[in-house]
Amino acid sequence: MHTEWRGYQSSSAQPKPQKRRSKTRPNCRGLVCSPWFIGNYQIKPAPPTLTMHLIRWSLTTVLLTLSLHASAGLPAGWSEISPRDEIRPVFAYDEKACAFSIVHDDRQGLDGWFQKTFPVTGGDFVKFSALRKTQDVEKPRHSGLSRVVWKDAKGKAVASDTPGASAEPEHPMDGTTDGQGRTMISGIYHVPAKATQATIELHLQHAPKGRVEWSEVVFEKTSAPVARKVRLATAQYVPTGKSPRQNCEEYAPMIAEAAKQKADLIVLGETVPYVHTKLSPAESAEPIPGPTTEYFSDLAAKLSIHIALSLYEREGHLVYNTAVLLSPEGKLIGKYRKVCLPHGEVEKGVAPGADYPVFDTKFGKVGLMICYDGFYPEVARALTANGAEVIAWPVWGCDPLLARARACENRVFIVSSTFTDPKSNWMISAVIDRTGKILAQAQQNGAIVISEVNLAEANVGPYNLGDFHAIVQRHRPGAPK
Repeated sequence: MHTEWRGYQSSSAQPKPQKRRSKTRPNCRGLVCSPWFIGNYQIKPAPPTLTMHLIRWSLTTVLLTLSLHASAGLPAGWSEISPRDEIRPVFAYDEKACAFSIVHDDRQGLDGWFQKTFPVTGGDFVKFSALRKTQDVEKPRHSGLSRVVWKDAKGKAVASDTPGASAEPEHPMDGTTDGQGRTMISGIYHVPAKATQATIELHLQHAPKGRVEWSEVVFEKTSAPVARKVRLATAQYVPTGKSPRQNCEEYAPMIAEAAKQKADLIVLGETVPYVHTKLSPAESAEPIPGPTTEYFSDLAAKLSIHIALSLYEREGHLVYNTAVLLSPEGKLIGKYRKVCLPHGEVEKGVAPGADYPVFDTKFGKVGLMICYDGFYPEVARALTANGAEVIAWPVWGCDPLLARARACENRVFIVSSTFTDPKSNWMISAVIDRTGKILAQAQQNGAIVISEVNLAEANVGPYNLGDFHAIVQRHRPGAPK
């Protein structure tokens, strides 16, 4: 593996690059691949007469000794940090592989990181990226994080450019994982006006017996990110129920109007072919792909627009309430099966789904949820954890406060489409932003509304902890056991 160290060069400070010392070192890539091997050092099994306390003390002593030996040749400017010596993990640097390693023993609560400080200039944009590979780490998104910390010339925290907020640490997000098990962690950030330094941190925290390897670390000046403006639309409409096909066709004028207004995505209602037809879910269910997806796929291709809606799906003996996402080329991008079922659907023999897929589109990552899913936080949270930037939500009815909560607590855009009468003071067809604010809301049956949003814009505001969309990935708890 080759790593090119590219230190950030600010417009006010241009330090000369420093060469790493070339020095033969033990191979650190195999650190604790087995409980009895550390790098090239073998630890013999202890005699059975020794107490577990003595074994732990001996192992810790060896780990600390090897840590001091292995870290002596860190690249210029890098250092090892831990909040307290008693929770300090083992650090190592493999000069041949250009990789930083952190290892925890079997104790809870260990925490440590490698760090380096770079000069920056307020107003610039900077890019951070690194590859992370973990071993025996239960929650890599929580334990194997990186941070970018803004400081002034004295090393103190600085104010954000957003009034009323401090410039909190940035939390680069997890990206794709390659064939070697290395996950790309990256982000582009706007340097706060008062910042003159940025400290890069590469962590392993709270991972008993775990190991992380960081490599190919880059921090450099870059251009401002391109705005990712997306036009999100929703339709407020109750189909007549004359037939499953006619229910679908009644949406065509609204989809055409959304396309005319250059919407990128339009969200339609829940179980569209079934509504008011007097058929049972099983009687109206169809395969996917099938008649309904084919009809809307043709419309999507004709009008060059993404379409999301729900229908009852049959697969073998099972019936699901399934949301589909169709591309502007008329392709089925993906589907999601409703996880949270109200008793009315359970009593009719509808089966729950179990997965939370997120789909790549031309404008960003889209998740799908359906009606009763919105009454509980888990579905929207799982979709956000899987990378969703926009959640399309066909919903027969729900509490609009919960709709806003799902958007706000996950810092994700939500587009809902309901059958509920807008005058009923219940569920709404709306575009909701990442703070829970309603950007656009339909006021009558047969209406569409559209709102343009920028997916590249960081969500930083007064009295929060920074860009919360990124922080959610790092700080949210795991599923209860």
